Amino acid sequence: MIIDQASKVREEDSIDEAKVENYIRTHLPNLAITKGIEILQFPSGASNLTYEIQLDELSIILRTAPAGANIKSAHDMGREYKVLSKLIDHFPYCPKPLAYSDDESILGREFYMMEKIVGIIPRREMPIEYSKEQLTELCKNLVDVQVQLHAVDIVEKGLIELGKPSGYVSRQVSGWCGRYQKARTDDVPLADELMSWFEDNQPSDYYKTAEQASFIHNDYKLDNVVLNIDSPTEIISVLDWEMSTVGDPLMDLGSSLAYWVEINDSKQLQQIRMMPTNLDGMMSREQMVDYYLQKSGRSVDNFDYYYIFGLFRLAVIAQQIYKRFVEGKTTNKRFASFGHVCRILISECENRISK
Repeated sequence: MIIDQASKVREEDSIDEAKVENYIRTHLPNLAITKGIEILQFPSGASNLTYEIQLDELSIILRTAPAGANIKSAHDMGREYKVLSKLIDHFPYCPKPLAYSDDESILGREFYMMEKIVGIIPRREMPIEYSKEQLTELCKNLVDVQVQLHAVDIVEKGLIELGKPSGYVSRQVSGWCGRYQKARTDDVPLADELMSWFEDNQPSDYYKTAEQASFIHNDYKLDNVVLNIDSPTEIISVLDWEMSTVGDPLMDLGSSLAYWVEINDSKQLQQIRMMPTNLDGMMSREQMVDYYLQKSGRSVDNFDYYYIFGLFRLAVIAQQIYKRFVEGKTTNKRFASFGHVCRILISECENRISK
């Protein structure tokens, strides 16, 4: 299957079809509905929920938080809608936002709607055959688009108000360490030594001014881009902007490469690989960093801190989801293994700081 297909909505994620249809008729009157709507759900993704709303002649996307989610920064639909509304004129890879609502009488929580982008989304395995040369080209295109995002003039385009560049690294360290402590269950490590290492070794806050900072996606990865069906190394859209902000672009790159399990990585990391980044022809993390620095004109003395922190941040995200499963706030069986994912990532961090 080349294109991601939505399917029947999971029972725990069901939403009121009649209320959604009434909202579309009221707020998006240009979209034709003569036979009613059908709501389907995309099964991928572990944070926010993504639905396909099928209308007469087209489909649109509805995004919302899982019921009972209480991590505001990871599920802020109003902010994601605002980001897309501001960024779309300056970054051509944004899906077009259509409407936003904080009326909890509709879904019980806020949501927004956007256009549906049709294309290829890489998952754990590539849905089509790529040559080694194509895979290398895809890696370069992935970095090129991230460099293009980081080059957007955040002051001129009015994006500076969406974040605070000064002290960004320090806030990230204290914030994610605090989230881990709050989300920790008894079956995952304390990680006290690791968190102390992040505090003691954080790089200097070089990006202190608006002119030095960048707009960053904060979850930029291979399965958050959409590829052209007719030219499968070309990126046509970037999805999932809920964690985007203004900050250090090297932290953004570190977060991206935390997902990048390459061919020679440990068996533990191979177990939790989520994307086909280990294929022959895919660039290594070191090559990705070198290419990014070359294209962006930036420099870095030691990228290890950014990468290790990216791994830790990913561990926290997995643990937050796992805690929801442990507490019975979700019954999605896929999340039962996320504690194991957290343990592997913490172990990888600890191994790397001890070298």
